[in-house]
Amino acid sequence: MEVIKTDILILGAGGAGLFAALHAYDSNPRLKIVMATKALIGKGGCSRMVQGGLNVVLNEKDSLENHFVDTLKGGGFINNQELAWTLVSDAPKAVHELEVRVGCFFDRGEDGKIHQKPFAGQSFDRTVHVADLTGIQLISRMTDQIYARNIQVLEETRGLDLLSSEGGDRVVGALLSDIRTGEIFVVNAKVTIVATGGCASMYKISAPSFDKTGDGMAICFRAGAEFVDMEMVQFHPTGLVAGRSRLNGSLLEEGLRGSGARLYNGQGERFMERYDPERLERSTRDRVARSSFMEIMAGRGTKNNAVYLDASHLGAEFVEQKFPGMVERVKDIGKDLAREKVEVTPTAHYQMGGVRIDSHCQSSLKGLLVCGEDAGGVHGANRLGGNGICDSTVYGRRAGDAAAALAWEEALHPYEETEAEKMRMRWLKPFTQDTGENVYEIRDEIENLMWEKAGLVRIGKKLAEAGNRLMELLEKVDQANVADKYLSRYNLEWNNIIDVTNLIAVCRLVVNSACRREESRGAHYREDFPATDNENWLKNIYQKKGHGFELEFTEQPVDLKRFERGRIEDRFFEKVRKP
Repeated sequence: MEVIKTDILILGAGGAGLFAALHAYDSNPRLKIVMATKALIGKGGCSRMVQGGLNVVLNEKDSLENHFVDTLKGGGFINNQELAWTLVSDAPKAVHELEVRVGCFFDRGEDGKIHQKPFAGQSFDRTVHVADLTGIQLISRMTDQIYARNIQVLEETRGLDLLSSEGGDRVVGALLSDIRTGEIFVVNAKVTIVATGGCASMYKISAPSFDKTGDGMAICFRAGAEFVDMEMVQFHPTGLVAGRSRLNGSLLEEGLRGSGARLYNGQGERFMERYDPERLERSTRDRVARSSFMEIMAGRGTKNNAVYLDASHLGAEFVEQKFPGMVERVKDIGKDLAREKVEVTPTAHYQMGGVRIDSHCQSSLKGLLVCGEDAGGVHGANRLGGNGICDSTVYGRRAGDAAAALAWEEALHPYEETEAEKMRMRWLKPFTQDTGENVYEIRDEIENLMWEKAGLVRIGKKLAEAGNRLMELLEKVDQANVADKYLSRYNLEWNNIIDVTNLIAVCRLVVNSACRREESRGAHYREDFPATDNENWLKNIYQKKGHGFELEFTEQPVDLKRFERGRIEDRFFEKVRKP
């Protein structure tokens, strides 16, 4: 196998990966940096798809304490409080850098200051944006900056597995595959950053880009990294209903509801009056999504098993001016967002759970940093809209800085060559089997299984059934084969086998953690345990790979080092402890 030696390897080129690369390079331009992306740089991942914006405290009437408490309250108080405080306190620096150094200019108000719009679950309007196309601006400008630096980018290249040192005590790079040629090769690195994004595509209705199949989480799991709160999967309330189109499940962003758009069931009732009469459509994502789902399950949805989103009363000119991207998206399916109601459904969107990290993105494995949606703990049980790209930029910056410092101090450790060869042969197994399982049928079953048994509303019996079936599907995908034994370049069937293998790994983490949490909190709703149980479950669930296919679990009480819940409704900010 070809071997590339480098100081820093970054897997993923979304918001977190790009910012990590920029910060690592600027921290020390003498370091060699290799970035691998499954897509084309600047064209893949979910950061580019961000419509809404980035939460940040800029107004003197707002405060870091406000943003912090909103984040904890939205997260059901199981957030890692050090990570949440770092998120809100670093966000102003990240936004300043995005404008001054990266060249991403946010929309302004009449006073010339950065405009901040309302998002659900927040006590202050603090979401900065570029119309409703924020992600395209961020990723385009960061990609420009990558081209201006000496950073090696491997496009259409995917990570297969992390490599261990000869002593087995640290991560020293990864085994990768060039999708264009089918060649498998090694990148031997002092420090590896994983920032490939989450795995919401495990559900039949989902919003992420199609290249996101949980690769980063799966390779971290197989390497032995520890995960936290994997049961917490966010469903966005307003995914576009578009039949069998690839637009089905794509987002109509939260800024619409923040600006006053309303939700109605199939009977014309504004149903959020039943579920959150105070905040209505500006309630948190988990509550709005679950409310929509329950209306549909109760038979009060539309004929397409959806609900209606109506922004027409806001005025066509206002909607077209403020939300041009969504207007165009809806127009693609023959509807007019500015003048008529549009069918929407909850759609799998984001994973709050992920690899356990500290505030410098260090995982439980030496040499492995994780940031963005691959990492868990920041958002607790539910992520506020606008805190996602905030997470990517804040922790991408931190991962880059930490990687540069570690790479400068650390020697390049050789990888275990025998282990790498075994990995290579395992991934090539589908080419050696004459007959086998159909990977496309397996993927369809996974998506339906997760939606029906581990989706918005869960129950112990169905979760157990899902866990058992996933083990069977793991065996089936191991028997999958490719039809063309001689075509490795752009072999989509082979890459789908890799995708599905990774999907199953992440699905198992989600299902087994959901089985253990016998309460309802944030995005995790158990029909058999509908109440939030702070006495027994104000804790985090950790898991990692055990022997064979087993999972090892531990549970720990949430560390309330910065904020004790107390009477949060009265905003007892004196309980927020700053550094």
